[in-house]
Amino acid sequence: MLKRKTPFTRFLIWRYKHISNKNFVFILSVFVGLLAGLASVILKNITHFITKAFESGSIHSYHIYLYFIFPFIGLLLVLLVKKFILRNEVGHGIPMALFSISKKEGKMARRNMISSLLTAPLTVGFGGSVGLEGPSVATGASFGANIGQLFHMKAQTRKLLLVCAAAGSLSAIFKAPIAAILFAIEVFSLDLTFASLLPLLLASISAVVTRMLFIGEQYIVDFHGIQRFDIHNILFYSALGIITAIVSLYFSKIYFTTEHYFKKIKNDYLKITIAGVIIGLLTFLVPPLYGEGFTFMNNLISQNYTTAFDAFLFKEWIGNPWIIIGLIVGLILLKPIATSVTLSGGGVGGVFAPVLFLGAVSGSFFVNICRQLGFELSNSNFTLVGMAGLMAGVLQAPLTAIFLIAEITGGYELFIPLMITVAISFLITKARVDYNIYTKELKENNELITHDKDKAVLTLLKLDRIIEQNFIPLRPKMTLKEMLHNAVTKSKRNLFPVLNDDEELVGVITLDDIREIMFDTSLHDSVLVEFLMHDAPDYIHYGKDNMQQVMAKFQNTGAWNLPVIKNGKYIGFVSKSKMLTAYRRKLITY
Repeated sequence: MLKRKTPFTRFLIWRYKHISNKNFVFILSVFVGLLAGLASVILKNITHFITKAFESGSIHSYHIYLYFIFPFIGLLLVLLVKKFILRNEVGHGIPMALFSISKKEGKMARRNMISSLLTAPLTVGFGGSVGLEGPSVATGASFGANIGQLFHMKAQTRKLLLVCAAAGSLSAIFKAPIAAILFAIEVFSLDLTFASLLPLLLASISAVVTRMLFIGEQYIVDFHGIQRFDIHNILFYSALGIITAIVSLYFSKIYFTTEHYFKKIKNDYLKITIAGVIIGLLTFLVPPLYGEGFTFMNNLISQNYTTAFDAFLFKEWIGNPWIIIGLIVGLILLKPIATSVTLSGGGVGGVFAPVLFLGAVSGSFFVNICRQLGFELSNSNFTLVGMAGLMAGVLQAPLTAIFLIAEITGGYELFIPLMITVAISFLITKARVDYNIYTKELKENNELITHDKDKAVLTLLKLDRIIEQNFIPLRPKMTLKEMLHNAVTKSKRNLFPVLNDDEELVGVITLDDIREIMFDTSLHDSVLVEFLMHDAPDYIHYGKDNMQQVMAKFQNTGAWNLPVIKNGKYIGFVSKSKMLTAYRRKLITY
């Protein structure tokens, strides 16, 4: 009896007959953009609901004193959600999406569609010093990947939909559609072709329209009084580029160092306790470190220092300009620590908001120092440009930095100073650190997709698919006669692995090694395999060697076959011809 087709199956059949694959990708791009925008709006509203709850009613009276305990409560709730609801760890958004592209053919677990929605608001709403863009990207990317799987799209299309959704999330949360497209190109290393550009545009537009329908037109950073670029300030913008580069390197150093130390703590409850105490202490002493910090940024930009530092314990000292500079320096030093501890301690969040915060503070610091030296500079201009400089340095995405800051602030008049500061900051940090906080681990494991097409294709290749196992193994104590009758006459290969009783590779033999003696019957019973075998030119270590290293071993040895070793055991061979064939096929579809 034939199985009855479901309505969804009938729809797929109808789609194959009436909608071309190209047009269907365009439709799905709009759909994933809408979902990504909606997810971003939900994420932002839940977080703001939690924050507002703490700032109203009876809690408000004790809010400053509860700074110390709120972050710990947030991290504890996140841990409980992971353990008892999600029953899995929640990965960092953008690195998780990058790994999905490079190693999972654009597939992501379904739980990722809700994991960040459940955990990020608890982290940020309770005072974690991070932003919402990373979780937003993780949620959107997961929607894109799973929709691609639902409609049985091929791997390349799944990856495109994943990136479209990620770009849509960024477009929605910052109201920056152009920057979102550039982000997809710079961070996700997406090739900018017509086939990818139009879906990106559709997803980015639909996401930002969704955001505007629910939230409105407002920018997250309120800039007023932006002045036109003055050519006489070019040296000041150049100096700001150097300062933002230094702060960027400091941020990256603190981030990776903190992550390293927290990875050593295996007990989750101990980890969140340590992180909660550190964050609680920092936010109690320095309240602007609490949460995303956009309110503080807006007050700092408008030079409303009384309101900006109102929650400080010693706010009566704010009138002294050097005290303000000292407080700003403190923020520069402590914000990276608060952000790093939040993420390393089990919180779920992103670094865009902390980087924007740090950039605004760095720009304000520069302006206030220059004023004490007798130079009058525009606070709005340099704070805005400082944000772009930090983003270019920390994220190493200069075009994204320029257009994101221009879009979220409406400051399109400052493209020249933005480019000056961003270029200097990017060049200095890139020369010192050849990765950003998203790509460090992937780059170290050679799992990062870049614009280098050769390396990108090798990264996408999977060793499992090119390992060949149709080789007849030999034993060291086998005679030449046994080898000829049991292996040579039955094998279609001219290569034979020699294994011991523990299935460990102890040598290899080729037909060329025995060609001169194989027909000499007087040697059949006296010559053993162990006398004929020799070491392989090199070995491929499964799980340790990536495809770039495998290719390098073939080039260095000149061999046509190399054995694969897994946990000390022989599992097969990789041939150069099969690897090149797989490379060529992947290159065609890349």
